[in-house]
Amino acid sequence: MIRSMTAFARQEAGTGQGTLSWELRSVNHRYLEMGIRLPDELRAAEPAVRARINERLGRGKVDAVCRFQPAAASATPVELDTDNLARLLAACKQIDAQLPQPAPLNPVELLRWPGVMREEELDAGPLMEAALSLLDKTLEELVASRETEGEKIHGLMLQRCDAIHKLVAQARKRLPEITAALREKLVARLAELDTPADPGRLEQELVFLVQKLDVDEEMDRLAGHIEEVRDVLQRDEPVGRRLDFLMQELNREANTLGSKSAAAETTNISVELKVLIEQMREQVQNTE
Repeated sequence: MIRSMTAFARQEAGTGQGTLSWELRSVNHRYLEMGIRLPDELRAAEPAVRARINERLGRGKVDAVCRFQPAAASATPVELDTDNLARLLAACKQIDAQLPQPAPLNPVELLRWPGVMREEELDAGPLMEAALSLLDKTLEELVASRETEGEKIHGLMLQRCDAIHKLVAQARKRLPEITAALREKLVARLAELDTPADPGRLEQELVFLVQKLDVDEEMDRLAGHIEEVRDVLQRDEPVGRRLDFLMQELNREANTLGSKSAAAETTNISVELKVLIEQMREQVQNTE
């Protein structure tokens, strides 16, 4: 089943160290392009994150954002690094000596200075394992969303394939009538001439004209490409690029049909074909 490239997924989970959350957004793109944002505690996990995304997704521009909120440390006593605090106070006194009216020191500001408070080191191993596990769940949700949207695209593509098949059958049915009408029109014009036409030469010209306007090959290729589209839609793999190529081929045959048209009806059929093919192409642009 084909997949869309547009989807969104979010997962959140609590751990003993805090709360983790992942947000994944994907849109259409020619290749697989990743934009990853991780908290400082999980910077080392980026290669593993990229590997997991690359394993599950084939195409699309994917933005992956991980957030980490540490657990509240209200029960943990505040510990000061007295050595660092002493050095900071000494530096403040030197600065105060150079100022005419120094402002009093704010203890809260001193506590915010890096290194003044001793902080318990975070064990990155369990946190990284929890983050990657949560990423797997988020990717599952993203893939499921892509598949749901892909089912809609699949149905729309099959509807257009059926419509194109009917137009091709309609054109095949009308071509003999159009050729006969063209022959009658040519004979009528020749009858208006004072000089009688050579019957052998007339047949030659008719054969040449019919060959010039013959679109049987275009019809066969259109039908073949439609069958190929149906087959590709059933594959369980990324098929967006293959479908994009088939849309180009379908459009080429529809253009040729229009350029060889000898009647308004076949011209209209060519226009309708191109409209349907363009609608399919728009869907294909969002297909993985």
